[in-house]
Amino acid sequence: MKKRIFNFSAGPAILPEEVLLQAQEDFYSYKDSGMSVMEMSHRSKVYDEIFTGAQKDLKTLLGAGDDYTVLFLQGGATLQFSMIPMNLMPPINKADYINTGAWSKKAIAEAKRVGAVNVAASSADQNFSYIPKEFKFDPEAAYVHFTSNNTIFGTQFRNEPEVGNVPLVCDASSDMLHKPIDMNKYAILYGGAQKNIGPAGVTVVVIRKDMIERSNDDLHAYMNYKTHAEADSMYNTPTTFGVYMCGLVFKHILNKGGVEAMYANNVKKAGLLYDFMDESDYYKPTAAKEDRSLMNVTYRLPNEDLEKKFIAEATENGFSGLKGHRSVGGIRASIYNAFPTEGVAALVEFMKDFKAKN
Repeated sequence: MKKRIFNFSAGPAILPEEVLLQAQEDFYSYKDSGMSVMEMSHRSKVYDEIFTGAQKDLKTLLGAGDDYTVLFLQGGATLQFSMIPMNLMPPINKADYINTGAWSKKAIAEAKRVGAVNVAASSADQNFSYIPKEFKFDPEAAYVHFTSNNTIFGTQFRNEPEVGNVPLVCDASSDMLHKPIDMNKYAILYGGAQKNIGPAGVTVVVIRKDMIERSNDDLHAYMNYKTHAEADSMYNTPTTFGVYMCGLVFKHILNKGGVEAMYANNVKKAGLLYDFMDESDYYKPTAAKEDRSLMNVTYRLPNEDLEKKFIAEATENGFSGLKGHRSVGGIRASIYNAFPTEGVAALVEFMKDFKAKN
C-alpha cells in the first residue's frame, strides 16, 4: 500500500482510510453492477439505494425525526448564506446573526441583501478569539443564525445559544457529526461536506419541514427549498459520487460507535495538543481556553520566521497543511473526526523536537 502522510488540511480534509479503500474497491464496478458510481444515472434503482441510505444514516446519526428532511445540494455553505435569508426571512424581513469570524461575516453580508440583520453578539473586538456569552436577540426575528465552529480563528460553541421560540439556524460546515447534539433545537443544520463528512462538492442541509413552508413561490426555482424537498434533492443532477462518499462516511461513523465515539476521540486528540502547549511558553494557542475548537487548533510560535521554519520542516517530515489561514497567519492543525490520534501524538513529538532545536 502506498504511504500516506498526516494531512492537517482545514478542507478539503482527511477522509477515513477505510472509506477510501472501500471506494477504491467499488470504483470500477459498484457491487457487480458493471458500472462505477460515477457513471450511474441518479434515477437508477441502484443509485437510489445509495442516496436514500445516506439520507437515512445521517438522520440516525443526528437523531433527526420524521419532521426533518435531508437535502444534498451544491454550492457549498456559501450558497446557503443566500438561500437561508431568501427562504426564511420574509415576510418579517429581519433576522439575528452571531458574528464569530470570517464565515459569519460572509453570511451576514448576504442576509443584508434580503432584509435587516441584527448582530446579536460579536467577538470582533478581540479578533474573534472567543465565543460571545451574552446576546441581544430580537424575539420577533425570523431566525437566529450562528456558526458552530470557526476554522480560521480556532473557536467553537460548546452549547447552542438559547433562542426561545425563534428558529435556530447553524452553519456546521466544520464540525457536523463531531459530537452528539439535540437536533430538536435546530430549524436548519447545514454545511459544506469537505471538512468532516465527505469530499468537496456536496452541501448538506437538514431542514425542519415547517421551515420549507416559508419558501416563497416567487423565488428562482433553484434557490427555493420547496423545489429541492419536493424533488428529493434531484431537481438537477446531484453530486452522485460525492453523496456516495458521504454515505460511506456515515456508515463508518455508525460502525465506530456513532457520534458519541467520535466526540470521545475528538476530546482526547485535542487534549494531547492543547495540554502540551499549555505547559509550554513556546507554542501559544490563539483562542480563549474555554472556547477552543476540537476541530481546528490554532497557535503561534515566538515569531513569524520561526513559524515559516516550523511549517517547512513539518512538511519535510510528513505533516501537511499546518499553515494558518492567509488572513491570520500562524499555525493551524485541523483534526477532524477522521484524523488519527497517532498523527496528533506524532505532531506533539515533532513540536517538542523543534522547540529543543530552536
